[in-house]
Order: sequence, then structure tokens, then C-alpha cells
Amino acid sequence: MVRPLLPVPGWMRGRGGQPEAYCHRAILDAVRYLVDNGIKWRATPADFPPWDRVYAFFRRWRDHGLVTEFHDRLRGQVRVRAGRDAEPTAAVIDSQSVKADAVVGVDSRGFDGGKLINGRKRHVVVDTLGLLLGVMVTTADVGDRTAAKVLLQRVANVHHRLELVWADGGYTGSLVGHCQAALALVLQVVKRSDDRRFVVLPKRWIVERTNAWLMRTRRLGRDYERRTTSAQAMVYWSMILLMTRRLARQHPQPA
Repeated sequence: MVRPLLPVPGWMRGRGGQPEAYCHRAILDAVRYLVDNGIKWRATPADFPPWDRVYAFFRRWRDHGLVTEFHDRLRGQVRVRAGRDAEPTAAVIDSQSVKADAVVGVDSRGFDGGKLINGRKRHVVVDTLGLLLGVMVTTADVGDRTAAKVLLQRVANVHHRLELVWADGGYTGSLVGHCQAALALVLQVVKRSDDRRFVVLPKRWIVERTNAWLMRTRRLGRDYERRTTSAQAMVYWSMILLMTRRLARQHPQPA
């Protein structure tokens, strides 16, 4: 189902280079297995291609933006099959702080005083289906408004139909005016109810559900990546895993 959405290798376009020795299907399954089960690269089962070849594939896709390209094509297909336009007009933004493993250096980790977490923070923008539009991983001490200026700029440059973004109370202040003036986006803050009982807040529950989806993949339960670019790629792979499963449920294979 996803074969037509995969980026075409350079050697198949006549741009030189040697043909790849391993099937893309096997390598994709190996990366999905790693993300879902949270194993080390060297612990990749022998049923898959050698771990160093799988990691080389992951690194190449990470550095050349191919994982983002594949993810975005897959997201468009999921949206169309759900009866939506491929490009969204509304989004939701939020952040999630996670603990960092010992392999994460002090230069790319920080302390989130609000959540009391020493690690990193994932800033995500999702559509109204909860599918990822953009992600940025920073140290946990980076403020939501500071990261949102950069992330929303990236998202707006790619998704030109985007008009409205919902957010929680952490995104108030000058960010609202900045989005309107610089990005032509309406940032609407959904405030928490004064009622002490737990209530589902409109629109904010969408991105909270996405954060819960990410935590279901064991590789993202804690940040194990030495580089923030690898951490961002893992988030994209987690959503690829989610969307491929959704497509498989909608179109089961014949017996």
C-alpha cells in the first residue's frame, strides 16, 4: 500500500550509485520494529537485514528529509481516505517533556521546572485528525512560546492553507500577535475551565491524544537519541507506524 509513496532512490532515476542490496520492505519493517519495541540498533533480530545497514538507511533518510517526505505523503493519503482534503486548514499545537537517557549529552538536555523532568521537550503541531504536521525537539528548559515561533514558521511554509491554530494557556502573550502579523495565522487559546472536575477541553484533546499515541511506542517512552534530529525522525517513524496500521485495518489483506 505504501510502495507508491516511497521516495525513489537516486540509482533508479539514472543519477548514479549502486543499487541497494536489501529490499525496502524489509528495511522499513526493521525500523518500524525498532521504534515499536524500543530495542537497541544492535539488537535488531536476525530476520531483518544487518543492523548497520538498517541504521545507514535510517540516517540517510533523516539527513536528506526523506522520512518527512514519506510521512507527509502517507498523511495526505490517510486524510483523503477519511474524507478530508489532503492539506489541512486548522491545527493544534502542544509540547511534551520526556526524560532523557544517560547517552544524551548535557548540551542537548535541560530541566523542565513545570514538569520536574530532566530531558528533552517535543513540540508538535497536528491536524484535526491528530496526524503530525510538524515536530521540533529541544532541551526541556526551552519555553513553549519560544519554540512555537520557529515551529509554526516551518509548518506555515509547508502548509499554505493553514489558517487557524488552537493552543493551551502556555502560548499566550506576544505569540498571538506574532502569528497574526508574521504568519497570517489565527492562534486561538483554549483556556482551562475553572471547574476542578476533569473535563475534555475542546480541540486540545486532539493533540493530547497524539502525545499519548507517541508514548505507546516504546522507543519514545524515553529519549534515547544522541542527536535531536534523530529524536525528531523517531517521532515521524512512530506516526508512520500508526498510519500504516490504520490503512491496514481499512484494507485487510485477502486470505
